[in-house]
Amino acid sequence: MSNENITHLLRQWREGSDDALEALTPLVYDQLRRLAGRIFNGESQGHTLQPTALVNEVFERLVDKDIDWQDRSHFFALSSRLMRRILVDHANARLAQKRGGDAIRVSFSEESLRARSADLAEVLSLDEALNELASFDSRKSRALELHYFAGFSYKEIARALRVAESTVHQDLRTAKAWLNNRLSR
Repeated sequence: MSNENITHLLRQWREGSDDALEALTPLVYDQLRRLAGRIFNGESQGHTLQPTALVNEVFERLVDKDIDWQDRSHFFALSSRLMRRILVDHANARLAQKRGGDAIRVSFSEESLRARSADLAEVLSLDEALNELASFDSRKSRALELHYFAGFSYKEIARALRVAESTVHQDLRTAKAWLNNRLSR
């Protein structure tokens, strides 16, 4: 289905059409599942949040919102931001549990515990770094978020941010270098 059809269905859904939501769901759900799978590709096998659960959470949050959908890019940009927020919230909750916030105690091997803590710490470090970047250059932070979390191509990022594709190339090159430097500290 074309981007225009998805945009049309998004707008019909906003106007209250249950039929539009029913037609839209399998189209965007599959794409969201691919995005989530891409995000989880580098994660450890023991991650407690799985791609399907992430997509379900994103979709559940979006269904009840009254959003004036501009187009397909707007939908996936907002979805990527929600994915990031959910992953950060999940990492914070898991770290809180490890600090004694959970009544059930389970023993892990030291190696397993280090790996899980590293995954959670990486999510939180990435979020902190993106927030820091956004504090002085929101466009570069947003471009990184769209590229990493939404899997947007440079062309899609350019459209979403309303800038030239060459600007996206430059922004991502600069933002990735800054992020690399920031995360290596």
